Amino acid sequence: MKQFPSSWLQGVSRGEAITCELRLQILDGRIKSGEVLSENRIAADFGVSRSPVREALKALSSEGLIRLERMGAVVLGLSQEHVEELYDVRFLIESFAQQRLADGDHQALLNQLKQAIDKMELAVKHDDIVQFAQLDFGFHEAIVTEAGHTRILHLWNSIRHLVLTLMLITTKEVFSEGEAKLQLVIDKHRTIVQALESRDREQIRRTVSDYFADSRKTLHISLP
Repeated sequence: MKQFPSSWLQGVSRGEAITCELRLQILDGRIKSGEVLSENRIAADFGVSRSPVREALKALSSEGLIRLERMGAVVLGLSQEHVEELYDVRFLIESFAQQRLADGDHQALLNQLKQAIDKMELAVKHDDIVQFAQLDFGFHEAIVTEAGHTRILHLWNSIRHLVLTLMLITTKEVFSEGEAKLQLVIDKHRTIVQALESRDREQIRRTVSDYFADSRKTLHISLP
């Protein structure tokens, strides 16, 4: 916790930056369950007042990652069971959203998704883990947003920060496995686009199920 993390936090407030960094360190195991977080210590490490630290701890508490105490917090973390539940929720959201897109004209979205895939390939060439993870996240968020369902979007917003952080962690693992593995990930995203282009609900359903089955395998490998 010596400084703010790099490119994936550009343009956010100090409180949001601290939240993202603490969330990442809790989920990747650098901050252990049961550890006590001190407001004063965090403020000193980041060179800020206690106000943005309180903002960060409140956000992490709402996500269930910590329990607030006087002048600090106790880390709860995410158990494997809780991570699985998070992926269950994500699967339900994205399965619903993608099948909903079988109706109507969504060509602008499809073009956006194809551009994201092209940029993911560039991120691989430049060995840019953060950019790849952000593009991956943006790909899925664009689909959920396009579905145009207020309650589904509200549910997505309640988990999006955890999803993004877990994506960054799993992306690091995928990058460590080499370009062939990354190409498989990119091809899976192309398969999603092809399914959406087909407007076939059954094809879309199968594609989403296959995608999340593979993602769960990577998740088990990546988390501490």
